[in-house]
Amino acid sequence: MRSAKMLTITGVLAASAMTLAACAAAEPTAVEPEGPVDLRMTVWTANEDHLALFDSIAEAYMAENENVTSITFDPLPFEDYTTTITTQIAGGNAPDLAWVLENAALDFVGSGALLDLAPTFEEAEGFDYDDLTDSATGLWRDGEGLYAYPFSTSPMAIFSNTTLLAEAGVPSASEQVAAGDWNWEEVAANGAAVKAATGKAGFIVRDFEYQQWDLLSTVWNGWGAQPWNDERTECTMDSDEMVDAFEFLHEAAFETGAMPGPGTTADFFAGEVAYTVTQISRAALLGEAGFEWELHPLPAGPAGEYSVFGQAGIGVIADSPNAQAAADFLAFFTNPENSRQLAQYFPPPRASLLTGETLAQTNPLLSAEQLDAVVVDGIATGVTRPTIEGSAEIQQAVRAQLDALWTPDADIPAVLTSVCDAMQPLIQG
Repeated sequence: MRSAKMLTITGVLAASAMTLAACAAAEPTAVEPEGPVDLRMTVWTANEDHLALFDSIAEAYMAENENVTSITFDPLPFEDYTTTITTQIAGGNAPDLAWVLENAALDFVGSGALLDLAPTFEEAEGFDYDDLTDSATGLWRDGEGLYAYPFSTSPMAIFSNTTLLAEAGVPSASEQVAAGDWNWEEVAANGAAVKAATGKAGFIVRDFEYQQWDLLSTVWNGWGAQPWNDERTECTMDSDEMVDAFEFLHEAAFETGAMPGPGTTADFFAGEVAYTVTQISRAALLGEAGFEWELHPLPAGPAGEYSVFGQAGIGVIADSPNAQAAADFLAFFTNPENSRQLAQYFPPPRASLLTGETLAQTNPLLSAEQLDAVVVDGIATGVTRPTIEGSAEIQQAVRAQLDALWTPDADIPAVLTSVCDAMQPLIQG
């Protein structure tokens, strides 16, 4: 019997917690439903190209499985994604399948909310279960069980607007790399120059928007900082390395103008930013870009080169009356053939597909060399974005304390100390 831990819901349920899929005498066992099956999967993307590809795979599955009469992909806003899913589960409106973001992985895997997919995957014809890499699946395993398929293992990278950099009279990213200047100090300096010369933004961490603070791991890892120790028992947001990283960000936002300050939005893909930190799945937005652009790994920080990757797993809600049908569809959705199609947007966990040459076949906007440097090497050497049990409550607590940092005269060490004061009881609890 797996223990049923508590998964916190913030927002609607504030700091209260609920038990997800409490187990009884045995592990939840999926059974075949009687009659027609309608499946719903929550996703965080509303990109039309992504959804069209999902629909085409779903149609191919339904053509071979007449008992499944509809498969709906339900986009939810990224910023409230995990809260919305847990609220749906608590309210009896759970999806059959759900993308789970890496920062909530430990909660979902440990809660008993997700079905063990290993038996279905091992038995599915042509699935090739052994092709899944250990590094990509580790976050989603509990013992021999696999509780979500790591659908997208996507290293964070920097897209740069070569046209805008040239307009400001500063080197392109490729020129910085060639000169040995591909580091955050130079990126910030060039970003400030772009702001001064053009009025457009220097660099952004996409989706951060002064709320999704864990996305800043794409920067602070370059300083050797992390929010908690390796055992996830002690807050380290007040470490010297973290203070230095936030001083860099604060200077960029409030002194040099290299990064837009709070309340200011800028979209790289609309030509409004010189550099953006994001995942390669966003490359689809550049199909009709009106500017020249490049893709490179994250710049080095004071601690050297590093890589951070985001990861989304697809899990089957164990209590769904359609759980086995959902698992069967997921095995089809992520088989080698369909994984090859999906790889144009979402780097797969399959060893057979993790080469620059293979990924380039379905990524016409990116070269094999770019994909090797950013994706293949990034997955091999990188770490996931921060993840911890009780992530939703911790996210909210840290966000509330960090609000005080985003003012021109902030006392950064004091603010980060207050972050640990708020976080530590939640980690120990």
